[in-house]
Amino acid sequence: QVQLVESGGGLVQAGGSLRLSCAASGRTFGTSDMGWYRQAPGKEREFVAAVQGNSGIAFYADSVKGRFTISRDNAKIAVYLQADSLLPEDTAMYYCVTPQGPSTIEALCTVSECYWGQGTQVTVSA
Repeated sequence: QVQLVESGGGLVQAGGSLRLSCAASGRTFGTSDMGWYRQAPGKEREFVAAVQGNSGIAFYADSVKGRFTISRDNAKIAVYLQADSLLPEDTAMYYCVTPQGPSTIEALCTVSECYWGQGTQVTVSA
C-alpha cells in the first residue's frame, strides 16, 4: 500500500515562501518519479513539478518555473517543493504524487494513473 503524506502548507503573504514536504512509504521509491500537482477552488488539478527517480532531473510547469524548486531525498524517501515568490494565484491544495507505472517527468501521470496524498493547503494573501 503506497502512502504519501504531505505537510508544510499554510497562509503566507504574497512574495513569501513555503516548503512543502511529502513522506512516502509502501514501495521502493529510489527509481520512481515523483511530483506535485495542485488544485484551486473551481479549477481542475494542474501539474506543478516533477523529479526523476534516478537522476534527480526536474521539470516544471511554466507558471512556477524560476520560483519553485522540487527536490528529493531517497534516503528519507521524501520529496520537497520549495515555493518562493508566492503569488495569490498559487493558492491551492497541493498534492504529492507518484506514478503507478512507467512515466516520464514531462508527462508524469493522469489522475487515475497516480498515487495521491491527501493534500496540503497553500493560501497566499495579496
